[in-house]
Amino acid sequence: MFRHVFWFLTLAAVAVALALLVGQNHASVTVFWPPYRIDLSFNLVLFGVVALFLLLHLSWRGLASLAAMPGRARRWRARQLERAAVSGVMDALSNQLAGRFVRAQTAAQEALGHLQQLPDHDLPRHGQVTALAHLLLAESAHALQNRETRDHHQRLAIAPGLVRNGNETREGALLRAARWAVEDRDAAAAAAWLAELPQGAARRIVALRLRLRVARMQRDATAALEMARVLAKHRAYSSEAAPSVLRGLVLDAFKGARDLPQLQAVWRNLDAAEQAMPELAIAAAERLHALGAAPGQDTANDAAHQARDVVLNVWPGYAALDAHWRARLVKVLARRMDVNDTGWLARIEQMQRQLPNDPFLQYLGGHACLQRQLWGKAAQLLAQASTGLQDADLQRQTWCGLAQLAEERGDTTAAQAAWKKAAQIG
Repeated sequence: MFRHVFWFLTLAAVAVALALLVGQNHASVTVFWPPYRIDLSFNLVLFGVVALFLLLHLSWRGLASLAAMPGRARRWRARQLERAAVSGVMDALSNQLAGRFVRAQTAAQEALGHLQQLPDHDLPRHGQVTALAHLLLAESAHALQNRETRDHHQRLAIAPGLVRNGNETREGALLRAARWAVEDRDAAAAAAWLAELPQGAARRIVALRLRLRVARMQRDATAALEMARVLAKHRAYSSEAAPSVLRGLVLDAFKGARDLPQLQAVWRNLDAAEQAMPELAIAAAERLHALGAAPGQDTANDAAHQARDVVLNVWPGYAALDAHWRARLVKVLARRMDVNDTGWLARIEQMQRQLPNDPFLQYLGGHACLQRQLWGKAAQLLAQASTGLQDADLQRQTWCGLAQLAEERGDTTAAQAAWKKAAQIG
């Protein structure tokens, strides 16, 4: 609104100035062209000069526009190709997200065709858009199980010099290639792609997740546990899921241990909180027994003592364990408990005073007394345990212990009945 007012005032001022200049101007201009003399009004000459200037200016502008028409036509065509290429990439992405992989491939191919007709300088991010089109095409080919096409376009997406100022695009292509290799169960290829990532990108959560999956595929429990700890530190897992993931990886590390030193190394690498988890401590103790009793090993007694040392931190929380974990813990402690385990005998008696009716403690105490030839107390505890135990293995061992006690007393009838009870337990 105000702009129009200013324009109107400017035109009025120009009109007033012209009126003052030419309204009462009687000057003339004489042009001598021998043998002629031409007298012209000054106002006519003034307007003629202005008209000539405008004519020359407009003519020059017209010629310049005519000369620029090929360039304008070229830029128009480039703009149309650019729009078509970007639209193709957007269509490919939309179809990719919608699960229409064939259409996504077609749109990405069309976008690449348009980009090939564009010189690099006509599109500011020509290389980046080209790399994205290759990645979308490769992603669609992966979804369609066309690995040859996927690998071809993935290599083109990370070709040197394609993306000059877009490192994120190359990093994304490497991460995609690693994920595809993981889904193909090719751990070596996935590790090779991850190794090409720069240091900063290798510490990102998505890269750490892939490294965790690669480590699990390679059955490298130590590396997998390390990656899981880093992910938990960066809060990649929820507070509920993190302990479960770590627990599962530690159990895999226990199962993957081939000998006692390797298992001991895994156990030492756990922090105090992890060593205090009943599930981990009991699993480690059971694995110690299994490795100590392996063929060709003469370390069963040492493994049993190490197992009891492992569960030492778990024992004070025995009352909080459910029946399943109590049974497993008692089985660990009962294996090869000899007369030298006086410390554990004291701990068992102390726990029995807190839980006098616990059948698992009754079995464990009776087993310890049986090893020390305390026949009367052993018979009393095992008889109490036989009525409360639900675990089949512990019931069988209880009746076997009662049968041995009956044989020690010379009571053949009671011994046979106890052996029969043990045999009947499935």
